[in-house]
Amino acid sequence: MAKKSNEKLYYSIGEVSELIGVKQHVLRYWESQFPALKPKKNRAGNRTYKVRDIKYLVTLKTLLYEKGYTIAGARKKLRESLNNPDALIGQLNIPFSEPDSRRLLLSLKNDLLELKDLVGSF
Repeated sequence: MAKKSNEKLYYSIGEVSELIGVKQHVLRYWESQFPALKPKKNRAGNRTYKVRDIKYLVTLKTLLYEKGYTIAGARKKLRESLNNPDALIGQLNIPFSEPDSRRLLLSLKNDLLELKDLVGSF
């Protein structure tokens, strides 16, 4: 199946940080702790994440924040899934990976921020 022409192939660290809800320094720290997480860098040295990287990060966040794994425990769990790397990561459905859904979510966010400003001015 061909990719849609308006689908993004790469996301910046700022976009990824906003999408998954962790700070940029946390993403950089995770990169140092998990060898499988190696986003490419562009000519300017900025990290560029693919959807697969984002799925990995969402999986990692789930293991650390929701399931209570330590860094070492999460590393072990992800290493165990190396025989079938998509088994753990592929189970996640990331709605923002589809450009139309992402645009809709960003539009809703902007509308809510405008409403907040209007309510705050009364």
